Amino acid sequence: MARVLVDAENVRRSLWPNIPKNELEDLAKRWGADHGHEVIVVWESETSADDRIARAAAELEPPVWVVTSDRELRERVAPHAERLVGGGSFARELRS
Repeated sequence: MARVLVDAENVRRSLWPNIPKNELEDLAKRWGADHGHEVIVVWESETSADDRIARAAAELEPPVWVVTSDRELRERVAPHAERLVGGGSFARELRS
């Protein structure tokens, strides 16, 4: 089982029309259950989602996957992430 950190705003805005927040949460959780992974959808808050994802990627037990198309975030998490998944690819898979 991988822990899959999802850059929520990046994924939800990868498709037009954008995926509504509650729909993204539901689809991601269902995808995790179907594939046997723990999905953690990370939203912006008082701390940026990027900072929270980077910190979690470094602290969580492997394997850790990160879902984002943000190049800077991908570079930050690369040393800790077993797999990097593009936000648009993930969004399309959720919607299929």
